[in-house]
Amino acid sequence: MSYGPPPPAGPPGPGGYGPPPGGGGYGPPPGATPPDNGLVWAIVAIFCCWPFAIPALINATKVNDLWNRGDQAGAMQAQAQAKKWTKWAFISAGIMWALIILWYILMFVVFGAMAASTSSYSY
Repeated sequence: MSYGPPPPAGPPGPGGYGPPPGGGGYGPPPGATPPDNGLVWAIVAIFCCWPFAIPALINATKVNDLWNRGDQAGAMQAQAQAKKWTKWAFISAGIMWALIILWYILMFVVFGAMAASTSSYSY
């Protein structure tokens, strides 16, 4: 059984499984640093308002992965989403704490006024 003559030789070059010529391929541009993912603030936001902090945490963990895959636009979008949800978590926590403090002040005033009243009941 014969397979025939070998194919003609191609142009001389590096060949093999190395990187393509011209420095192409996947990954971030050389010398570029990934954007700040805001992971620390997303973790802190869990203690403020976890329903808003969970999407912040998910998007913050996506930033470096997308950047390393070469998707700079996706990494920037995930960073913007993480910042947005973190900001909402802190704002909602601030509003919640302000309402709680106002509630306690109101209750202190109401019960203080009730205790200070000098009405007498006779049975």
